[in-house]
Amino acid sequence: MEDSAALVRFYDAAYSQDPAAAARYARWRALGALGKADHVLALCERAGAQPASTLEVGCGDGALLCELHRRGFGGTLSGVEITEAAVAIARSRDQIDSVELYDGLHLQAADGAYQLGVLSHVLEHVPDPATLLREVARACRVVVVEVPLEANWSARRAGKRVHAAEVGHLQRLDRAAMRRIVADAGLSIAAELEDPLPLAAHRFFAITPRQRAAASAKWATRASLHRLAPALALRLFTVHYACLCLPPDA
Repeated sequence: MEDSAALVRFYDAAYSQDPAAAARYARWRALGALGKADHVLALCERAGAQPASTLEVGCGDGALLCELHRRGFGGTLSGVEITEAAVAIARSRDQIDSVELYDGLHLQAADGAYQLGVLSHVLEHVPDPATLLREVARACRVVVVEVPLEANWSARRAGKRVHAAEVGHLQRLDRAAMRRIVADAGLSIAAELEDPLPLAAHRFFAITPRQRAAASAKWATRASLHRLAPALALRLFTVHYACLCLPPDA
């Protein structure tokens, strides 16, 4: 899936599932938006950023923008997406001010048009993350990036690699790789954080009591290890990494 046309076909299919599957994954994206919004607000608070306008690049169905609206954060909320199916869903949400289709590479926005840009779980899906980050930083004065750190023992397992390919992950990143991407885009990191998946995410796809118990135990083990030995946790399993990026003259 190395070209834009293939990415568009992949995401058109992802957002055009049968109604039952579509509803379930909409709930999954809404759950994910809670943590993503936590990270955006935490990083902006650390950097003293209070944006009056926000652009989410790769906004999907608009779940994160809706959550930012619910929290009264981000000012005027806009999004762009590469697939018509997702754009149609996001445009139907009254909480979002505008949603546009884009080619996955170029933004139809003037330099510094937005005070905040958001790339949440996008860069792992593109063949050239630094180029896209650079383009978003051109149009946005501050950029928050979030990615899963999948360069670890758990993610190297065959089943995990298959799943990553199924959901369109082209990059397997660690924290050092993400920092290099930021530097290659000509930016610096003003604040960063890591977060293992919350309990609700671990339990989302669990159906039976036994599956829910196993998911809860997995969450407890990983959360404790990440708290007590974060460097070891990063080598063993996937956590989410987010950072706030600034241009050199900021």
